[in-house]
Amino acid sequence: DIIAIYQTALRLLADLGMGDVPPQLEQKLVICGAQKAGDRLLFPVELVERTITLAAKGFVFHGRDPARSIEVGGQRVHFGTGGAAVQTLDLETGGYRASTLRDLYDFTRLQDTLTNVSWFTRCCIATDLPDNFDLDVNTVFALLKGTTKPVATAFTIAEHVAPIMKMVDIALGGDGTSGLFKQTPFLKAHISPVISPMRFGDDAVAVTLECIKHGIPISCITAAQSGATAPATLAGFLAQSLAETLASLVMVNAYSPGYPMVFSNWPLVVDLRTGAFSGGGGEISVMNAASAQISNWLGLPSGVASSMTDAKGIDAQYGSEKGISALAAGLAGGNMIYESSGMTASLLGASFEAFVLDDEMHSLIYRALRGIEVNDATLGFDAICHSVLNEGHFLGGTHTIQAMERDYFYPKIANRDPPIAWTEQGRPDAWGRARDIARQTLASHHPDYLPEDAEKRIRDAFNIVLKD
Repeated sequence: DIIAIYQTALRLLADLGMGDVPPQLEQKLVICGAQKAGDRLLFPVELVERTITLAAKGFVFHGRDPARSIEVGGQRVHFGTGGAAVQTLDLETGGYRASTLRDLYDFTRLQDTLTNVSWFTRCCIATDLPDNFDLDVNTVFALLKGTTKPVATAFTIAEHVAPIMKMVDIALGGDGTSGLFKQTPFLKAHISPVISPMRFGDDAVAVTLECIKHGIPISCITAAQSGATAPATLAGFLAQSLAETLASLVMVNAYSPGYPMVFSNWPLVVDLRTGAFSGGGGEISVMNAASAQISNWLGLPSGVASSMTDAKGIDAQYGSEKGISALAAGLAGGNMIYESSGMTASLLGASFEAFVLDDEMHSLIYRALRGIEVNDATLGFDAICHSVLNEGHFLGGTHTIQAMERDYFYPKIANRDPPIAWTEQGRPDAWGRARDIARQTLASHHPDYLPEDAEKRIRDAFNIVLKD
């Protein structure tokens, strides 16, 4: 099935090709072997398969703290964030309101404490910053100030990349031009240079090329929607979206062979009854899992999406949709699983409680991915014999204690108490427990990841709105 999908994608690129190719890109791709056909550009099979051979098969996504760096590619699975929510689920009111820069910073420092958020892409848009340059600058500033994990952002236009990278250089202790970032690139860009169906986006292509110039790792994201900008059939959707993501791969490697790019093919689903985006359900779960399998089969660093629940509150719908999609993406081997923490309301919302709950969910998924270790110690022949012939149970035995510490995960939020204890505690629910943890973390965790002199220089050079 993968071969059939791949062959169809190659046919689409070779026979239909891509539209709206910017002149600068068209010239470069023609030199590499693409062919003009009227107003479209065809990608011969040889060009695509040569690109796959040349493309990066993995890379280190650095953290400013080296201990937080992650390796992308192969069989490694990392859960992280994405999204551009315009609303935040308020911790106090339990209702939605417009997201602010302060929300973004608070999300950044909250996830800084969460083990299973491997990297942090800004999860919400600071709607209180109407100027696009101020928005892009302050977004990256919040990431620099709030975490030392690998981080990611988006650039509105190409002209914003250079000044923001000057700010990044200052944060690293440079003078704004020292190039320190290229030694350990910890900031990744999310870009959608291909617009479905089968055409390039001029502005996003320009951002991509500017990021390559500055050595910024990139996720080239295809985000087609079933029945709208891609076929409603799942196989047809996968073929088209694979072709589009391959077109991004060809573009990137035409300019810089082996460049660190996450092959981010994110199938999205439309509810065909209403036309609304549907972030949760079986179809989107299986398509993103399939996308991960296809990308890994090609040997490319895979990026897919999960946990994009349509639920507005932290309820049963939230839990089932997130659990199904995150486990499917993990079992399929998605190298970077985006949107997997904190997102609600079909990506329109972000929630502090959701970050806490999703972190625990991912602990359970990592435990499932670890599987079952089979060896003499875990088979426990001697322990079985001893227990049968002596106490008649395994409670308190050395074999049990060792397994307890090695093989089991113990949740902090999920309630395993008997009903009487739960009732005596006031019948707490997961939403309430997660809210308490989020509040406590935000009240106590105030990271100071920007040196005082660097922060002052940045504030002097840019319109930094975030207050201490």
